[in-house]
Amino acid sequence: MSKILAQMCLVSSLTVLASASTFAQAPAAAKPAAVPAAPAAAASCPAILHQTFKRLQDDSPQDLCQYSGKVVLVVNTASYCGFTKQYEGLEAMYAKYGSKGLVVLGFPSNDFGQQEPGSSKEIADFCYNTYGVKFPMFAKSVVSGKEPNPLYADLIKTTGQAPKWNFHKYLIDRNGKVVANFGSKITPDDKQLVGAVEKALAM
Repeated sequence: MSKILAQMCLVSSLTVLASASTFAQAPAAAKPAAVPAAPAAAASCPAILHQTFKRLQDDSPQDLCQYSGKVVLVVNTASYCGFTKQYEGLEAMYAKYGSKGLVVLGFPSNDFGQQEPGSSKEIADFCYNTYGVKFPMFAKSVVSGKEPNPLYADLIKTTGQAPKWNFHKYLIDRNGKVVANFGSKITPDDKQLVGAVEKALAM
């Protein structure tokens, strides 16, 4: 009986060893494929938005690439102009369409009639206190003539149209293409401008 039990134990041990050997030789499970890293934001930023400007309120540098993928309305502004009341309409447009992808960018300038003589703080206080402006505004700069700021240099080169006065408007679509520009007399609620904005937002 002892001999038979010994033989059974031997057979069992050999079976276990064979199973362990088979398991050890089995190929390891394949690792899941690595997920490619998301492309850097700068890679998808249109060339026209590869610009940095100081924020009006505090001179903090702002990379315009943060507006990639949005419809951008660029406006040169002034505090003491007959068109200054357009601030109200621009803010209303920003409030209405901002959630759909529109951003209005304001660039104060003293180019025309010296109608923006104040400091950054004075301009910022005027815009907010008088018209409740919340859309992004940038430090005062040159937007016309021989040395416009880099964004306006690109806008002028692309459209062949430089601002002739305050509150000229350039419309940039989600892909960074300048699709339209509007003179100072075209108000923010004008059907031409509203239609162009809505068309760009729908793309």
